[in-house]
Amino acid sequence: MTKIDEFLLITAQHGGSDLHLSPGHYPTLRIDGRLVPLTDYSVLDARILDTMISDFLPEERQQRLALEKDIDFSYEVAQKARFRANIYKTRVGLAATFRMIPENIKTIEELNLPPTLKFFSRLSQGFVLVVGPNGHGKSTTMAAIINLINQERAEKIITIEDPIEYVFTSDKSIIDQRELGTDMISFNRAIRATFRENVNVIMVGEMRDYETMSAAVTAAETGHLVFASLHTNNASQTIERIVDSFPPSQQPQLISQLSNTISGVISQRLIPRIQGGQIPAIELLIADVGVKTMIREKKFQQLNLAIDTGAEKGMISLNKSLANLVAQKEISIEQAEFYSLNISELKSVLEGR
Repeated sequence: MTKIDEFLLITAQHGGSDLHLSPGHYPTLRIDGRLVPLTDYSVLDARILDTMISDFLPEERQQRLALEKDIDFSYEVAQKARFRANIYKTRVGLAATFRMIPENIKTIEELNLPPTLKFFSRLSQGFVLVVGPNGHGKSTTMAAIINLINQERAEKIITIEDPIEYVFTSDKSIIDQRELGTDMISFNRAIRATFRENVNVIMVGEMRDYETMSAAVTAAETGHLVFASLHTNNASQTIERIVDSFPPSQQPQLISQLSNTISGVISQRLIPRIQGGQIPAIELLIADVGVKTMIREKKFQQLNLAIDTGAEKGMISLNKSLANLVAQKEISIEQAEFYSLNISELKSVLEGR
């Protein structure tokens, strides 16, 4: 067992979500969103950490790291815990971050997500975006929805990931999982290959470029149900980001495709709970006729108004979600303000209660 394996087991034993190994710092866990240094161990010297990582990586990954300067992969330690790993070069040496992947896929209820999200699992086709900052549960939410489909419907599901995070066990559905570099050359090519694979549902781990976005939108337009994640803050920013990723000459067609295929945008944050642990705050946009018209007419900023006035359809703004959690004494007002994108509006919502 390598020294990194030892740190990974400690992460699992202490309920950490992440392990950080950086030169000049203690090995550090992230627990309930907070960094916790392991001060029983020595500060990581750059040369020692380089050796530690070299001993941990097989030759093929060492070569990739030397060429690409950072690499992603999934890793299982002692058949006890799985992690998503990122090894990268810094100014003073190698560093590593490991995200723990829970063994069991939790349900929407267990994740404290709105029951409305089950609506997306029952669609036959469409485009569902799960967005938010890195490390705030996007993959976990997508896995919960995909697994609900797996349990309720006989479908062909393909996941396209870098790396594979949650490992699904086929129930009523057939699930094939593909990992970048190992099972496919690119996200774009893998999505387009699904057109020949008789697939019903596609999960795209992350949309990183406009070629991938174009392929995902086309897949939704041709009758598939597509789930994809993106590092954006809210629904309006998400639509703008997708449109702005395309060359100006292609944007009109893309906007038309998006307005026809979009089913919803789930934006989330994981907030530290007063009693410990974390709980999600959700902004939820459901693409009704009005929302599709706003997108078609490029009135992206009006999506916030659609969310505010769409409560009877299951929509919710981030500030209302935060205010609900404050009212339920799940999170503090200070945490709500920290994660709000519009603090003055949040204060108005809280005062109106």
